[in-house]
Amino acid sequence: MRRNICVVIGYDGTDYNGFQSQPGGNTVQDKLEDALLTLTGENIRVTGSGRTDAGVHARSMHVNFRTDSHIPASRWTLALNARLPDDIVVHSAFEVPDDFHARRTASRKTYRYTINCNKNPDVFRRKYEFHHHTPLNVEAMREGLQHLIGEHDFSSFTSPLSTKPSHIRTLYEARLETEHRYDVFSSAMAEADAKRYPGKQRGIIHLYVTGNGFLYNMVRIIAGTMMQVGEGKIAPEHISDILNARDRSRAGPTAVPHGLTLWNVEYGETLPLTDHV
Repeated sequence: MRRNICVVIGYDGTDYNGFQSQPGGNTVQDKLEDALLTLTGENIRVTGSGRTDAGVHARSMHVNFRTDSHIPASRWTLALNARLPDDIVVHSAFEVPDDFHARRTASRKTYRYTINCNKNPDVFRRKYEFHHHTPLNVEAMREGLQHLIGEHDFSSFTSPLSTKPSHIRTLYEARLETEHRYDVFSSAMAEADAKRYPGKQRGIIHLYVTGNGFLYNMVRIIAGTMMQVGEGKIAPEHISDILNARDRSRAGPTAVPHGLTLWNVEYGETLPLTDHV
C-alpha cells in the first residue's frame, strides 16, 4: 500500500525560481524530487503547502508525497538532507493519512516580511530583508494593518495576473514587531533623524500576516502599501478605501521578493506539533 509522507522543510530561496516546478527548472520542488528519485528510485511528485515566488524563502513549509518505499518515517530527514543542496533542509518527517494534502488541508498560513530601516543594509542579512534607507512611522503602519483584518475582497492587493476565481480571503492577524539592530555610530544619527523624520524610527520591522490563504503577490503588495503608510504617502485610514476599490492601482508597489518568508503553516489537529524553532 502506498504511503503518504509529509516532510517539513526550510529553504533559502535566493537562487531558485520559486518552489513549484516550471519549464525553466531550478525550483525547490525540482531539487526535492531529484533527491527522492536518488533515494527511492521512484519518480515522485511532491505537493507543497505554498507556491513561493522566485527569491522568496520558507522557514517552515509542509510537503507531502506518496511512495511505495518502506523507509521508516524517522529515517527520511537524514536521508533527504544527505541528498539535498545546503540551502534546502528537511526538519522533520512523518506519515500522514491518505487524504492529507499539504496545501488544501492547511487551515492557516503565516508569512513574514522584513524591512531594514537602518541607514545602511546589513551585509549578513541582506538576502532576507528589504533595505529601506529612511525611517518609517511604525505606529501608522500598525493602524493601517488593522483595516486588513477580517474577510475581504483583496483584489486591490493581488497581481492582475492572478488566476483565482475569487479574491475573497480572511486575515486572522496582521501585526508588526520591531527589532533594534542599529548601525554603528547610531547615537548621532538618531538625534539627526529625530529632527528630520519626526514620528518615524529606524531599526528592523517584521510584518506578520496570518490568513486562510493568500493571492498572487498579496503579502508583497501589503508590505509595499504599508511602507507607503510608514512614509506618510498613504493615511492609515485610507486602507479601507483601497480595499473597497478592488483596484490594484490604488494600492502601493509590490515589495521585492527577498524580504518575504513563508513563516509557518497550521493544520489544526491534523498533524503533530512540528515547529522546529
